[in-house]
Amino acid sequence: MSNRFLGGLFGKKEDGGQGRAGSSQSRASEDLLKEGRIPRHVAIIMDGNGRWAKARGLPRVAGHHSGMKAVKRITQAADRLGVEFLTMYAFSTENWKRPKAEVDFLMKLPQEFLSIELEDLIRNNVQVKMMGVRDLLPDFTLDAIEEAVRRTANNTGLVLNFALNYGSRMEIVEAARTIAKRAAAGELSPDEIDEQTFQQSLLSGDFPDPDLLIRTSGELRLSNFMLWQLAYSEFWFTDVYWPEFSEAHFHEAIREYQRRARRYGGI
Repeated sequence: MSNRFLGGLFGKKEDGGQGRAGSSQSRASEDLLKEGRIPRHVAIIMDGNGRWAKARGLPRVAGHHSGMKAVKRITQAADRLGVEFLTMYAFSTENWKRPKAEVDFLMKLPQEFLSIELEDLIRNNVQVKMMGVRDLLPDFTLDAIEEAVRRTANNTGLVLNFALNYGSRMEIVEAARTIAKRAAAGELSPDEIDEQTFQQSLLSGDFPDPDLLIRTSGELRLSNFMLWQLAYSEFWFTDVYWPEFSEAHFHEAIREYQRRARRYGGI
């Protein structure tokens, strides 16, 4: 498939079906990539699970389950390259419109994923974070996420940030509301409100903006994802569905990022 450009987890390693030769090539690719600029923060819109399943005559939920394996693969790959923050768009505020059976299945995936992978995440110094609205999430989903956040809180390696029940417009509105309340309470004056004030009021206030956005499945849109934060990110789109997204594809995206000149409006 062509790519289109626009501007245990760590214990048993997966090779994405490449075999021993593929693994050796992957290691060589990692070494070459590390000689260039590694994006500090990579954000991924994991798209195409349902279409991947449909193409194989499987139910949509089978695609979502397969997508968990891709989360594992790419977390491994990002950690090995030295990426510091990896944000995965797991469930949007708009995804509640999907059929109830599918939503129910999606809500169980964090619990299943973390029940299998949490111990390895802890051992390998990965810190789990979540950004999104917690109120509407089922208790079992929220309990699994909060346990992972709590048990990895002191880890200092890769930050694996799940955007769960997340929508960027909602996030921006809530940030504006928070700042307005602070101004009304006399904590700051309107003249003191600047980009930094706004940035710190977002759900991602503790993270740097993404350097690179990856979206799978051939769609060329942001889908209400990190609209403020992606202002100067590099975008990389691929036709590959998320369950098929491999370490080699991830490396390809990083290589393209390393070819780009980031001028932030300058020359």
